[in-house]
Amino acid sequence: MHTAQLPLRRRFFRLAVPNIISNVTVPLVGLVDTAMLGHLPDISFLAGVALGAVIFDYAYWSFGFLRMGTTGVTAQAVGRDDTSEIWQILYRALVLALLIAAVLLLAQRLIAALGFAVLAGHGAVEAAGRDYFFARIWGAPATLSNYVLLGWFLGRERAREALLMTLVGNLANVGLDYLFIMRLGMAAGGAGLATALSQYLMLATAVVLVLRAGHVVAPVREQVLDRARIVGLVRLNRDILVRTMVLMTTFAISTNFSALLGTGILAANTILFRLQMVASYLIDGAAFATESLAGIYKGSGDTKGLRHLLRLAMFTGVAFAVPVLGAMFLIPGPLYGLMTSHQDVAGIAWRYSGWMIPVLLFGAVAFIYDGLFIGLTEGKVLRDQMMISAIVCYLPLALLALWQRNNDLLWAAMALFMVGRCLTLWLAQRRVLAAMERVA
Repeated sequence: MHTAQLPLRRRFFRLAVPNIISNVTVPLVGLVDTAMLGHLPDISFLAGVALGAVIFDYAYWSFGFLRMGTTGVTAQAVGRDDTSEIWQILYRALVLALLIAAVLLLAQRLIAALGFAVLAGHGAVEAAGRDYFFARIWGAPATLSNYVLLGWFLGRERAREALLMTLVGNLANVGLDYLFIMRLGMAAGGAGLATALSQYLMLATAVVLVLRAGHVVAPVREQVLDRARIVGLVRLNRDILVRTMVLMTTFAISTNFSALLGTGILAANTILFRLQMVASYLIDGAAFATESLAGIYKGSGDTKGLRHLLRLAMFTGVAFAVPVLGAMFLIPGPLYGLMTSHQDVAGIAWRYSGWMIPVLLFGAVAFIYDGLFIGLTEGKVLRDQMMISAIVCYLPLALLALWQRNNDLLWAAMALFMVGRCLTLWLAQRRVLAAMERVA
């Protein structure tokens, strides 16, 4: 049976479950990094990788539109049953990804200089961060191409292919982490090299999956380089880029302010940020399914299906935050002990873990709304709400936290940021869906 003939709930979970499995492996790899580095005698390696990872949040996730934008436009082409355009979208996005990767590689020393000039860290911490950065940056072409291919598979409701890609890449990352960090003693540089090499294995897997899919449509130069489509893609990607950079800035500020509050606070908050990532990747399983189906429903003009989808996705997204919160409060000793052997750091993490309740629950709602608007290719909405939430809700309280040297206030700023995102996106979805219904 064609997927369009299946009930919504079944279509949703056919997408969500593989997405959840693949998404969870991503932060689990981060937890493996944290655990291996956290058990080294010098905590500077863990703190240094935390700072280096902030730069990659910008260098890579600023271009997360390569996945998000590809999912939305591909899903809408699927909804219109436009087979040729589905393939031209893939080629168009891959060209853009490789151009961006080339720029990142050419500018790597400038990026590192600017990044570490802004981030705060002691000499040993910064040295570890630089080792991590200059090893990982060589994975840029594969990483950005993988974003495109993941988005393209998700837009076609092919979550199993996305799952296989992610599993290969992340299992390879774990194995290479062990080899480079624990066996060869390469510490932070080994963590970066493991991530870079695993991305190329992930890309090779994706290429095989594309070729095995059959019915490959060759690139048509006039369509791939069509001015109107490129302008539309750039406009959408521009808005998503701004949205993503603002989001990453809030997390970068939290990490940098944590460093200014002390190495112990930085290490403890890094552990909580990792747990937040675990929950967000669980929730994103539902959000990715929402992206795919929202785009297909928009392409086919089914606004009633959009409303049913949103209700189902909201319930599922919030439910996915609960297991992480349960683990944090029911088995804190084993959980924190898994990530670090430094008991003082584990104690600090437990001290601030209560803030994860509002951060994760309101964050779950915001992530689902993100999925909706990405599928609808409403990049301007995502850009505007993120800027309002960051500037009005997050930044004033975060600055007060630094002034008062108070980590509770820093986490309160993150919680208020998530509340602001929920409110602004709720107002936007009412307006956008009402407008679509009037047109229909």
